[in-house]
Amino acid sequence: MEQYLADLFQSQSYDEQNFFLIAGPCVVESREIVLQVADHVSRVCKNLGIPYIFKSSYRKANRTSAGSFTGIGDREALELVREAGQTYGLPTTSDIHAHEEAAMAAPYIDILQIPAFLCRQTDLLVAAAETGKIVNVKKGQFVSGEAMKFAVDKIRRAGNHSVILTERGNTFGYQDLVVDYRNIPQMRSHGVPVVMDCTHSLQQPNQPGGVTGGHPQLIETIAKAAIATGADGLFIETHPDPATAKSDGANMLRLDLLEGLLEKLAKLRKAVV
Repeated sequence: MEQYLADLFQSQSYDEQNFFLIAGPCVVESREIVLQVADHVSRVCKNLGIPYIFKSSYRKANRTSAGSFTGIGDREALELVREAGQTYGLPTTSDIHAHEEAAMAAPYIDILQIPAFLCRQTDLLVAAAETGKIVNVKKGQFVSGEAMKFAVDKIRRAGNHSVILTERGNTFGYQDLVVDYRNIPQMRSHGVPVVMDCTHSLQQPNQPGGVTGGHPQLIETIAKAAIATGADGLFIETHPDPATAKSDGANMLRLDLLEGLLEKLAKLRKAVV
């Protein structure tokens, strides 16, 4: 997997690779769930030849309601993400929310993820770049794929050329998102691998009840279209029981449905490469 990640950033050699998968529970809830998901997804991906990066947020800083779950504690959660990576031989990722978090999180994870709402925050991008880690920037819901060249440039100017961009939909009205698949080739034109976030792009934010809604039944549709339009990787949050998840349960994929979906997507990838 280390060689795969290195190849991602050398002359766009990722063009001929299978798609890679970033997946895990939205937020670290417990050691049991972290290890259960990492174990299951790593076995599925190994069988299908899909490079796998484990993802779980050590803290959720962007929540609709003040009463929403934010985490079990930064260090404790980061330790669990690192344990999952070490136990199953996986690279790991989690998101950071402020420039001072970059140096704190970097020793625990392999890829620093920049949340979509923060993709224009220069000090955050530079701090992430200066750790020397791979930086995955999620495209803001208010930004075009073409304009993400500025985020890439900020990271490269800081001396880091290991950049991933992730599409996650654009705001449509107050309570919905739409995916413009033109963004995938536009962002790939910046010379970076591009990921499709198949779960957050189906969110319905700003609900009156204070909990974000979603359309998980469309995850397969979003993923298939992303593969067909050239996405290099897929981002899918998954949980054994989304109905009881402490964050983003309305748009996560149930864990036992992941294998069947990936089997279809692997076949599609072979057809379109």
